[in-house]
Amino acid sequence: MTNSHFITLGEDEFINEALNIVSKAEEKGIILRILGSLAVRLYISGNQQALLLHRRRLNAPEQVFTDLDLIGYGKQRGSIEKFFNDLQYQPDRIVNRIFGDRRLIFYHPKGYFMVDIFLNKLEFSHDIYFGEKPGKGRLELSYPAITPTDIVLEKLQIHKINRKDLIDLAAIFLVKDVNSDPLSINGSYIAKILSQDWGFWYDATNNLNKLKSIVKELFELKELQEEYSKIIQKVDSLLSMIEKEPKSKDWLKRSQIGTKKPWYREVEDLF
Repeated sequence: MTNSHFITLGEDEFINEALNIVSKAEEKGIILRILGSLAVRLYISGNQQALLLHRRRLNAPEQVFTDLDLIGYGKQRGSIEKFFNDLQYQPDRIVNRIFGDRRLIFYHPKGYFMVDIFLNKLEFSHDIYFGEKPGKGRLELSYPAITPTDIVLEKLQIHKINRKDLIDLAAIFLVKDVNSDPLSINGSYIAKILSQDWGFWYDATNNLNKLKSIVKELFELKELQEEYSKIIQKVDSLLSMIEKEPKSKDWLKRSQIGTKKPWYREVEDLF
């Protein structure tokens, strides 16, 4: 996700602005869902330990968020552009012209924050698909943020994962169980996705083990207590489901090459 600058609103004001955008879009039949750290924040809002943990994701404890990341359907691109124009948000004309089929950027009328809108999928180290049009994708499974399952995939696809993304994962694993409930972490769905793509599987399983390491570190620093075992248990459960899931022919073929050739996409920020 882009993080070229911090927002200049208070945390509660920023959250309210984000929720207001998604709500107003919904009223107009436009499907937008919140991604990233803010999505994590919305799911953990009732858990004090998870909130304290989440505040450690950046070096500036008073500032947890950098910008607003949303995802929508490409079939609604024109409606999305008109919607933000009506809200008097300023478009990034260069980015929107060059990348508008998959990504749109707008700036708050008073410059408080940037809105980064992805269409249909996230394309970073690996791809996370959400669908192309309303009624045919995953965005309607939850509101106002993407599902916890998709949050986990969003983080696990990062080839060079950093501390803040691991903290995000720790927080979501703390509050959500691994099962098939739509608002839990759907381990079966994640395992099926990874069983089709060896490169994604390789980075995701490595990241889950890195998550276990950072949770252990926080436990030893006494920043986590009994929550430590809960997170580890859930991560191990997911790893077990991933391991047991039958792998596709493409996965097996690519696994024979392993790391001898690149298995991920190099990611360049727009800014």
